[in-house]
Amino acid sequence: MITEKTVELNELLENFSIERKTYQFQGINQGYINDTYLVLDNNYPLYILQRVNHNVFKDVHGLMGNIANAFEFLQDQDYTPIDLLKTDTANSYYKHAKTGYWRLMTYINNTTAYDNATDTEIAFQAGKVVGKFHQLLANAPMDNYVDTIPQFHDLSLRQKQFEESLLSAKKEKLETSKAAIAFAKETLEKLRILDNSKLPLRVCHNDTKLNNILFSKEENKALCLIDLDTIMKGYFYFDFGDAIRTVANTAAEDEQDHDKITFEKPLFEAFVKGLESNGAFLYKEEIDLLAWGAVFMPFIHGLRALTDYLNDNIYYKVSYENQNLDRCLSLFDFTNKALQEIGYMTQVVKEGLTPID
Repeated sequence: MITEKTVELNELLENFSIERKTYQFQGINQGYINDTYLVLDNNYPLYILQRVNHNVFKDVHGLMGNIANAFEFLQDQDYTPIDLLKTDTANSYYKHAKTGYWRLMTYINNTTAYDNATDTEIAFQAGKVVGKFHQLLANAPMDNYVDTIPQFHDLSLRQKQFEESLLSAKKEKLETSKAAIAFAKETLEKLRILDNSKLPLRVCHNDTKLNNILFSKEENKALCLIDLDTIMKGYFYFDFGDAIRTVANTAAEDEQDHDKITFEKPLFEAFVKGLESNGAFLYKEEIDLLAWGAVFMPFIHGLRALTDYLNDNIYYKVSYENQNLDRCLSLFDFTNKALQEIGYMTQVVKEGLTPID
């Protein structure tokens, strides 16, 4: 069925260097930021068409440059490449006068993604592909990457925003979130142990939650990382910690029954084994702080959700008034459980990961 939307999207595709024909489209609603469509030819999937949210990503040219630069390095027999389709003017994206910025990428057929790990093989494969991603980008020129979201994981910025929200929040919200506020203040002090000055900057994904890893349906093998808008400079514990918060925790991000939130040691160990299966690629100083990454990342996501709740939900999409608070409390619960396992995690990564000289 040809609809007005189908006509509009086909007109967009005419600006890219692909075969001219009438394509079909299927909306993909997994992401929260960009508008995404699967492009099909006679019901066979060929491409991913995506509108980049310019309200969130102000420097689309820099963002697309980051992705194009990374794709040059993300080529390996153990890493399935994704390609950007060029426009007719050889650009990596097309700017439409009314609808904004669009990009077209190759589609990897017969794949899936998981919100949480259900077994140790998924966890192992996730660790393996995250490690491979970093190995392949280890020699990528750092100066070629801009910050698509400046200070994205900067704890001092997130602390400042949190403290400002405390000054302007409604009294009833301060009361409702009293326990979360107390936990945030306590944990901010504990995270002073993170000293980035001793760590090498890397080209990081910066959003390595499990459903940003593409798996083969046939082999249940991790193929590559997707949702690459946040590729920019960072520290490896960002990607490690963000993966662990969805690999070692089998509950939803806004789970209200905290008894369902667990720290699954077998899944944590399998992820670390997956990292090590690539061979050594981390320095001792990075390995020494990895356990704290598994505390830092769920905490900073929880802190941002709490801040947004206190600010009356101006950033994250919510389907009910207290959803950001539920997100915060769930993430803080996992943060607390990870804090209780610091000694265990430190031992596992020390024994399981070989540092480079």
